[in-house]
Amino acid sequence: MTIESSHIELADNERNQDFEELAEPHRREIRLHCYRMLGSLHETEDLVQETYLRAWRSFSSFEGGSMRAWLYKIATNACLNALESRKHQQRYLPDQLGPAVDSSGLGAPATDIPWLEPYPDTNLEGIADAAPNPEARYTLRESVQLAFVAAIQQLPPRQRAALMLCDVLGWASAEAATLLGGSATSMNSALQRARETLSHHYPASRQCQQSPTTPAQQKLLRRYLKAWEGHDLDGFVALLKEDTTLTMPPTLRWFVGREAIHRFSTMVWTRIRPLRLLPTTANGQPAFMVYERSVDNSQFAARSIHALTLTDDSITALTVFGMPRLFDAFGFPSTLHDETNTELPARLRSLE
Repeated sequence: MTIESSHIELADNERNQDFEELAEPHRREIRLHCYRMLGSLHETEDLVQETYLRAWRSFSSFEGGSMRAWLYKIATNACLNALESRKHQQRYLPDQLGPAVDSSGLGAPATDIPWLEPYPDTNLEGIADAAPNPEARYTLRESVQLAFVAAIQQLPPRQRAALMLCDVLGWASAEAATLLGGSATSMNSALQRARETLSHHYPASRQCQQSPTTPAQQKLLRRYLKAWEGHDLDGFVALLKEDTTLTMPPTLRWFVGREAIHRFSTMVWTRIRPLRLLPTTANGQPAFMVYERSVDNSQFAARSIHALTLTDDSITALTVFGMPRLFDAFGFPSTLHDETNTELPARLRSLE
């Protein structure tokens, strides 16, 4: 190796180290930003990788200042390009696509619809909340909840970006305009239109779900786990509010009301084999990773992710994501065996 090549290698190593030290602390919030823009876990991972690759390749042109703002600029433009190339620029939950139905059955999965995907709370760890910033209209907790993410998916991409940057991250409109390209006037106009559209899908009076730490909520979650594992239909229905909604992507049909959910569940629960539920959290909400006993009784296989919206003593919304492919992203195995350490008492204690 020549002296010249040694110097080049040393310079590259120093450049890589400098980039990593500056960029890596922001990876989790860049990932969350991409998720809110795209509504998809797998697309998010691809865009985060693309963002960091673009940033690394152009790191020599970085002139100092805020690495965080520079990464947000790259990530936002990468997301906008990805959305522009999509056939559909929105992702959906079933209640956004048609009226609720009665107990007329589940129907076939609608695999051609781009469904909103849940987000693991483990990816939120270490992200600072923008709430102390007076420009931010939404806290970190509210801006990741399913109802909010589903609502912002209905915005055109640039309006979505404007709202994310200004109302969620708390940037001034002039800063956001610099990032997206355009004037502060055009940014304020896009932001106003975004807020107006969002108000129809996500009313300001809607309350953000609080962390499920109250004794009543802990008891409710334990009862939910026992009801599903014990095939206790009446016990499950007793946990629902009168106007609870049940959505089940990738299925189009959805239900409103305790009675409709009871009629539907009566039909489908007879076909469900024994279940095992592992507690977790998703989108700032309590959730369960649900496994179903295989036909040959050899193991439990990943079936669905249940995300619950709670009041103090009941369930107001239940979203059942029939997406077992997402278990790995949540850090859960695709199968469980009887010898797996998932004894019921331990799982109940984890809800305390």
